[in-house]
Order: sequence, then C-alpha cells, then structure tokens
Amino acid sequence: MRAIQVNEYVKGPLDLQVTSLPTPAPAASEYLIEVHSAGTNFFDLLQIQGKYQHQPPFPWIGGAEFAGTVLAVPTSKSASQARFKIGDRVFGATQGAYATHILAPEHTLLPVPNGWSFEDAAGLFITASTSYGGLVHRANVRPGDWVLVHAAAGGVGLAAVQIAKAKGATVIATASTERKRQIARKFGADYAIDYRNKRWPEEVKNLCAKHRTGNGKAGVDIVYDPVGMIDVSLKCVAWNARLLVIGFAAGKVEKLALNRVLLKNVSIVGLHWGQYARFEKETVDTVWKGIFDLVAQGKFKGIAFKDENFVGLDSVPRALQALGGRETWGKVVVKVIDDEVKSKL
Repeated sequence: MRAIQVNEYVKGPLDLQVTSLPTPAPAASEYLIEVHSAGTNFFDLLQIQGKYQHQPPFPWIGGAEFAGTVLAVPTSKSASQARFKIGDRVFGATQGAYATHILAPEHTLLPVPNGWSFEDAAGLFITASTSYGGLVHRANVRPGDWVLVHAAAGGVGLAAVQIAKAKGATVIATASTERKRQIARKFGADYAIDYRNKRWPEEVKNLCAKHRTGNGKAGVDIVYDPVGMIDVSLKCVAWNARLLVIGFAAGKVEKLALNRVLLKNVSIVGLHWGQYARFEKETVDTVWKGIFDLVAQGKFKGIAFKDENFVGLDSVPRALQALGGRETWGKVVVKVIDDEVKSKL
C-alpha cells in the first residue's frame, strides 16, 4: 500500500512524503478497509509537528477520517456476526487515514448514507456528531430559537448551520470573508455577518431587536463557538441563553467575566465529543440516529470543499497547507482513489 508515514516530527505539511508499505493483513478484531477518501483536520497539522495531545509512537501514519470499502471482516468473527460485510461502503475515524488501506475496529465505522459519495462521507464522522451533540444533546435547540454560529463556513460550522435549521431555528452565521458568508447562506444560514468587524455583536443585537419579540429582542438563544469567542458573544445573548464551548480554533483559551453569566442567567456548556464513546456510549448511538434521520429527510448534506480538488495521497500536504491557511470552507477532503477515473477503467 501507499501511505504518509511519519518517522519524525516536521515543521509543516509540505515536509510530508508518501511511501510504500506492506498492505495490512486481515486482523482478528479490525476490518480491513480500502480508503477512497480521507478528511483533513487541524489536529492532523498539530500531530505531525508533535503539538497534539495524542501523539502515537513512531513510526505512524497520519490522518484520522476516511471513507472506503470493506475488503475483509475481523477474522475472529463469522460473516453473520460482523456488522459490515465485504464490499460495504463505510466511513469512520481512526489513526492512519492517509493511506490506501487501513485497519479499523467496528465501533469506529458507520455505513455511508445512500446516495452519498465517499468524498462527502469522509468529512462526516467528526463534524456532524460534534454539531448534533452540541446543539441537540447539550443545548436542546428548539423550533423558534435563534442560533449564532461562529466560523460558520468551517466543517463543524456548516454542520451546525444545517442542524439548527433542521430543528426549526433561525441562524446567524459569522465568517471572515464574503465567500465564506456566501457558503454559510448557501447551506441555510438566514443572516451572515463579518466577525472581523469589532461591532459585530451590535449587528447581532440589531437583527434580534428588529425580528424578535419579548426577551428575544436582546439577542440570540444559543451560541455555537468552535473559535474561542464566548466572552464577546455574551454581549448579544438573550435571557436564559446557552453558550456552547466547542473549541479554541483561534488558539487562545478564554477567561470569562462571570458577572455577565449571572446577570443574563445564561448557561455555558462544554462539549468534548471524543469522550462520549468512553463515558456515555448510549448518547453516541442516539446522536448518529438523529443525524441519519436528517440525512434521510434531505435536511443534511455533505460539506466537502469544492473550490479545489485534492486527488491522490501526494496531494495531502497541499490539502493540509490549504486547511492551515484558513482560506478553505467546509471539510477539506482528499480523494485517495479517484472513483470517477476508476469507474471508467
């Protein structure tokens, strides 16, 4: 097989190289998957530089998210015991996605939704579950709520926009460029504003004052924040607002003035979705059932970045560089296998 193997930490993604390695043999407790597409993540960039909280021992293969076809089921199971069979289209997340083949345990795999491409499915595992878990499970988004989604054109942002709209909410999206605001609106955002303008909280309050009634005139009900903008967002929330701490993409962990938390009777709620499989497994199943229901209803669609194509493992460094430059939108996905070309052969 071919893979991006990391033998030592690098300065940046352009230092990564593709190498040839033995294809993994069928394993007792893992499925052997042929990888068709691989999703990129900011933590991939941190990991190759040795800056991530989870650093596997050298050598290791980069990447985590993937979609592909099952080549072999776990050897410890009979065909009837395995959830997936040879030839099934699956997506999931486990270390080693930047490769033509990967071994993955059953609990890390899900079926590719009907009608979905491998490219779109490769960006589903982390973004959709994080946003659904935050908005529905933690913030209890309801019809009539107003939801402020920061970095709304990013992967989890576009997922959040779609989920909030599907649940009957009005969405105000923030994004840094007109192109990104255009994308947020395309995926369902009702309003889109530029968070580089320091007066953006006033814009949010003006929208709410104009279009809402009662306590809602003061601001939004839910803030979805993967950036690190909770403190400033407290300026434009309504009574009983719920603020979701999703991450700190801006690179700074915030410190809050809790008097505003008290005065507006707000809840600040954290979401560490990756730990649900450890502490709250039943919620994982509930969340994915909700996501697949939205997909089946046509209320959630793929968010793969389409302005540029990344084809082949050799394009992974360029894809990661584009992701790190923050000029992309949605989920940056690499087509490890070009299925369009393959279908013509």
